[in-house]
Amino acid sequence: MLRKTVADRFGTVVYYVSNDFEPSRSTLFFLHGLTADHTMFERQFQAFRDGFNIIAWDAPAHGESRPYEKFTYGNAVEAMRKILEDLGVSKLVLIGQSMGGFISQAFILRYPETVKAFVAIDSAPYGDCYSRSDMWWLRQVEWMSKLFPERLLKSAIAKQNAVSEFGRSNMAKMLNSYNKSELCRLMGIGYAGFLEDNRPLEIPCPTLLLVGEKDRTGKVRAYNKMWAKRTGFPLIWIPNAAHNSNVDNPETVNEKIKEFIKSLR
Repeated sequence: MLRKTVADRFGTVVYYVSNDFEPSRSTLFFLHGLTADHTMFERQFQAFRDGFNIIAWDAPAHGESRPYEKFTYGNAVEAMRKILEDLGVSKLVLIGQSMGGFISQAFILRYPETVKAFVAIDSAPYGDCYSRSDMWWLRQVEWMSKLFPERLLKSAIAKQNAVSEFGRSNMAKMLNSYNKSELCRLMGIGYAGFLEDNRPLEIPCPTLLLVGEKDRTGKVRAYNKMWAKRTGFPLIWIPNAAHNSNVDNPETVNEKIKEFIKSLR
């Protein structure tokens, strides 16, 4: 993978692309979750490198894309748009895990004609499905996380997000790039930014919902059941996997994504 950058007035965003990137091929853009980075998709890179262009970034304010002064979903979308322009990509498949699914929907909201299909991995929908209680709790995440000692906080997040030894190790490694202050602030702006950008959205492209059977993060399971019921989008439960299901069970996730992409043709 080749390391590239794109800059705006808030900072520099780092992203990675296939060594043999060719705009005429199908392009997959992998978007990681909150407090993670592009390395959570390493086992997807191996599975899709033949026959597809791959783009994966460290989202603004995450990983190598720091410092970044003003994280918002709108700013993230504009960084994505600039990346696609630089690469000459006019149509692509978005694959977003958790927060990456939110940013994907923020992009679809603004540039629907660019998106060929969308895969949501352990994410949740834009729209009016969130109660006042849901929104209140999301606004408390930052100060509540500050109550935990740093080591305990990072350990709890890693255990919450993955059930496999590899998955927890991967999450712990990503978390270790942040100090406690950065981590708490990131969780605060990540959820607050979603609440600010959230609005009704009818996704016009084919969409696949993937959720770990052991995902216990918030109400992700309930939201996805509601999402599938409202839209008719296929919902597939990934066995032996928690919130980072693409890391816990990459074989099944990769297989389901490949089947979905094949069906588009």
